[in-house]
Amino acid sequence: MKKILFISVLSLMSCNRNTQTHPPVGGILSKSDLDVSKERMKNLNAQERMLIQEWINGQPVKFYSTQLNYWADKEGFDKREKRQDNSLVSYSYDLYDFDQTKIYDQPIQRRDAKFGHFDELKAVENALRFMQDGEEVTLLVPSSLAYGTYGDEKKIGNDIPLIIKLKVL
Repeated sequence: MKKILFISVLSLMSCNRNTQTHPPVGGILSKSDLDVSKERMKNLNAQERMLIQEWINGQPVKFYSTQLNYWADKEGFDKREKRQDNSLVSYSYDLYDFDQTKIYDQPIQRRDAKFGHFDELKAVENALRFMQDGEEVTLLVPSSLAYGTYGDEKKIGNDIPLIIKLKVL
């Protein structure tokens, strides 16, 4: 037992104290790490909002800011009656970057998804709650409400704002 304790203490003392460790995704960060991350996201969001607003100013279509920090091409969009949890919705959407290049050839589709029980982009789930059957809407979404700092690990990189053309089927 003393040998194990001695080896443990020795190995701890030999660790370099200046080495910053990075916890795995979902791991625990220190308060200072969280503060740095929070400040980075705040600055990134402000920068993306400014760039998206400049992009909107050059478009023939009007976009309106929503309460959740994305834009929709329908005025008063997020002030409509909301769909409730456990209600079903079928939908599809296409993803574009701000050069209006389509990211995936095929639309992303879901059939009979139940609100409160499906995992989707925050902006998509929020927008679906306000949409009518058959309705289409274009969303301009900052990266924090899209795929965030990790991307989708396929074609969408980290910190990429998106244009989402969403349709309720």
